[in-house]
Amino acid sequence: MQLEFKGVTFRASGDAEVDLSIAMGDGHGSRAWYVDFMQLQVVRANGFLGSVAEGGAVNFRDVQFNPHGNGTHTECLGHISPEAHSVNRLIFPVLMPCIIVSVFPEARNGDAVITASELDQSTSEHWNVDSELPPAIIIRTLPNATSKRGRNWSNTNPPYFDRESMDWLVERRVDHLLVDLPSVDREVDGGALEAHHAFWTYPESPRHQATITELVYAPDSLPDGRHLLNLQTAAFDMDATPSRPVVIPCLQTE
Repeated sequence: MQLEFKGVTFRASGDAEVDLSIAMGDGHGSRAWYVDFMQLQVVRANGFLGSVAEGGAVNFRDVQFNPHGNGTHTECLGHISPEAHSVNRLIFPVLMPCIIVSVFPEARNGDAVITASELDQSTSEHWNVDSELPPAIIIRTLPNATSKRGRNWSNTNPPYFDRESMDWLVERRVDHLLVDLPSVDREVDGGALEAHHAFWTYPESPRHQATITELVYAPDSLPDGRHLLNLQTAAFDMDATPSRPVVIPCLQTE
C-alpha cells in the first residue's frame, strides 16, 4: 500500500499498525483538567439489572466522562468559538500522509515550550520544511515516558506550544495536529488559548477543517519520519470526541 503526496511516496513497511490512543476506563487512563477517571454505573431500574455478573441478562451501563479531560480526543474549531461547530461534521480521509517528529521543549521562564525553531529543525530531517507539509503531523515530546499512558496532568504545568510554532504549522498547511499533551496551550493562561486561536486562525479566517488531537501516545518503537494515519473519531455531535489515531508505519528510504 502506498500514497503519493507532493511527489513523495508514502509506502507501508508491512509492520503492524500502531494505535496512538490512550483508552479511558473505570479507574484508569490519562486525564487532565481536574476531572476524575471515566465512571461506569450499572443501570438498575424497575426490576432491570444491567450486569451479567450480578445475574442480569446483559451488561447495560451509564458512562460519565469529559471528552477534553479523559483519554485521547479530537477537537474542532467549536472548542473556542461561540458557534456550535461539531467535529462530527468533518470528513476524514481513510488514510492521510503524516509526519512524526520528536521534540525537546525549550526551557523558558520556568515553562517548557515547543517552538517554531524546534519544529523546523526536527521536521527538516524528514521533509523540505520550506514547502507544504503533509496534512497531519504527530508531535512526540521528549522525554517520552510510558507513564504518559496513565498520567494525571492536572496542576503539572505541562509543555505547550507558543504562537510562532502554530503560525509555522499553519503556513505549511498542516490541518491535523496530534500531540501527546493535554493541551497545546499553557495549563493556566487566563483563558487566552493563544495556540488554539493561532492554529484555527480564529476569528480572522477560521479553518473549519482543521483539528487538534490531544493525549495521544507515540511509543519509541514508532520512528520519526513519514507514515500514514487513519484518524478514527466517535460520532459525538459536539466540539470534541474520543478518538483513535492509528498509524501505518512506512519505509523511510524512498
